[in-house]
Amino acid sequence: MIPQDEWQSLHEKLDRLIEIVEKNQTGSPGKDWFESEAARKLLGISPKTWQNYRDQRLIPFSQISRKIYVNRADLDAFLRSHRIAPRK
Repeated sequence: MIPQDEWQSLHEKLDRLIEIVEKNQTGSPGKDWFESEAARKLLGISPKTWQNYRDQRLIPFSQISRKIYVNRADLDAFLRSHRIAPRK
């Protein structure tokens, strides 16, 4: 058997852990998605180039009504695929 005070301490720690996990799950989508203009500025490209990238499906995106959203992981993958390695 576990003493009452140790059980209570463990229970409080679990409650805090659950709270942290729930908070992170709620906050994640907003951090992982950029609106179109923010993604374009992050890449440092013009609106026309951004339109071309979307037309050519170079970067996956989601569209809800007129709003366009891009996932951070997709932007990172695009940048990695266009990385130029340093000279040796």
